[in-house]
Amino acid sequence: MDKTFLAQQLRHKLRESLGVTERELAAATDAAQNGEDERAKRDDSRMMIEYSALARGQAKRLDGLRRMLSALDGFVPKELSRSSRIDLGALVEVEDDDDGTGRTFFLAPAGAGIELEGPGGDGYFTVVTPISPLGRAVMGQREGDSVDVTVEGDTRSWTITWVA
Repeated sequence: MDKTFLAQQLRHKLRESLGVTERELAAATDAAQNGEDERAKRDDSRMMIEYSALARGQAKRLDGLRRMLSALDGFVPKELSRSSRIDLGALVEVEDDDDGTGRTFFLAPAGAGIELEGPGGDGYFTVVTPISPLGRAVMGQREGDSVDVTVEGDTRSWTITWVA
């Protein structure tokens, strides 16, 4: 599996989000300063307050996206053997010990929750970061190890079934 392709795809998706957010920030800022239209500007100053809040939210999102892209600077996923310890850049498959359901994810420094498609449509992978409960639990582990992950008070046991 070409994990460099996944890292490039992740950067591309974040840059797309950055562009959309920049456009939305500009639109919200303009609406806050000038009103959505002349009638709205005259009739309801509350709308300007709402657009100002929207602009602040978009600015915050823009800052977060820039931080994520910065965290990906220099990120080149290493090839790992099945016996390697899990580290950033790993593709990891885990199986729920209770119901046998599995999930495969890409461990990256940023971009949590983004779904990536493998080269040539070879599967889908969710991005997990090392600060997430699952990411923290698998870091440093190996294929065959079991980890307990607690999210919102619910603890689940997962077995690491595959690492690349």
